[in-house]
Amino acid sequence: METLTFNFPAAEPGRGRTLVGCVSSGDLEVLIEPGTAGSLQIQVVTSVNGSAARWAQLFQRLFEGRAWPAVNIDIHDFGATPGVVRLRLEQGFEEIAHD
Repeated sequence: METLTFNFPAAEPGRGRTLVGCVSSGDLEVLIEPGTAGSLQIQVVTSVNGSAARWAQLFQRLFEGRAWPAVNIDIHDFGATPGVVRLRLEQGFEEIAHD
């Protein structure tokens, strides 16, 4: 198991919270909660050791150059592919946009 932390600039805090996915299915779950203004914080707990570079590249592509709400994201991963990670994050952001 490995725990990774990432930070990106953000706008104002997001509204609401959501949980998408299910780690027990061999996939991953994503919990999104309001954060501190100006900061999007991500913590990943993954079963795949040595995957920090893959996660960093995925998050850079997704979060850099765009104004995201300030949220805390907790990801519990059990070997999900980058496509599934992106899908779950998009689902989560869509959910909090409707709160």
